[in-house]
Amino acid sequence: MTENSLILQARDITLTYSMRRGMFNRFNHQALKGISMDLYRGETVGILGRNGEGKSSLMRILAGIINPTSGTVSCATDVSRILLSIGVGFMPNISGRENALYSTMLQGVSYKKAKSMLTAINDFAELGEFFEQPISTYSAGMKARLGFATAIMTDVDIMFVDEVLSVGDENFKKKAEEAMLSKLNGNQTAVFVSHSAPQVRKICNRAIWIDEGKIRAEGDAIWVTNKYHLHMLELQKLEQEKLANQEQQINTQLSASE
Repeated sequence: MTENSLILQARDITLTYSMRRGMFNRFNHQALKGISMDLYRGETVGILGRNGEGKSSLMRILAGIINPTSGTVSCATDVSRILLSIGVGFMPNISGRENALYSTMLQGVSYKKAKSMLTAINDFAELGEFFEQPISTYSAGMKARLGFATAIMTDVDIMFVDEVLSVGDENFKKKAEEAMLSKLNGNQTAVFVSHSAPQVRKICNRAIWIDEGKIRAEGDAIWVTNKYHLHMLELQKLEQEKLANQEQQINTQLSASE
């Protein structure tokens, strides 16, 4: 597969969650509604959207972790994929060292080479003595740092990054972003979820804005993030107006009761 060739294709992806509500009733929620996208080798695509809009679910489908309710994801069997998401993909009862070793080997690295990478992984993740402790003792941020450090040290065809760059203190965020940019400059293919429009503009070639389970805008990262930013400002304005109206109604009721 050559650079800029199609590496993954999603067509008409839907995802519906069915949850029990009471003894006899069920509640169905359609998280994704007909998502289609193409991913090309060497590009970085940013996915924007508010909480609950289906971004993380889409990432899990594209990474091959869960199946969609309908639609297809086409990806060659020899294309390796990894999802970096807080708390995903670790065995809780073994140490961070063992998890890093197994995760690295699953990406096709030999045991000898994987073992030689462990010190560098721990140094990057900044886990210290916790590297020898079970994952069940880790905070969400520690899990995310370990997952990011493990993935950034290995070679994988497609990297799916779900808000991992938002964890840790400012120094770690800066280090993670610099490492990601270095990886991407080496023609790493990546799909990147973030709430930060400036971060998407800095890291991504192209962006997709998901709203209510559908693609609201897709294209150049600057153009899409600008549309998303304006939309968020409008929502903020409407929320402020709503709160002001509620406050006015309360004051009116208090005045009438005096």
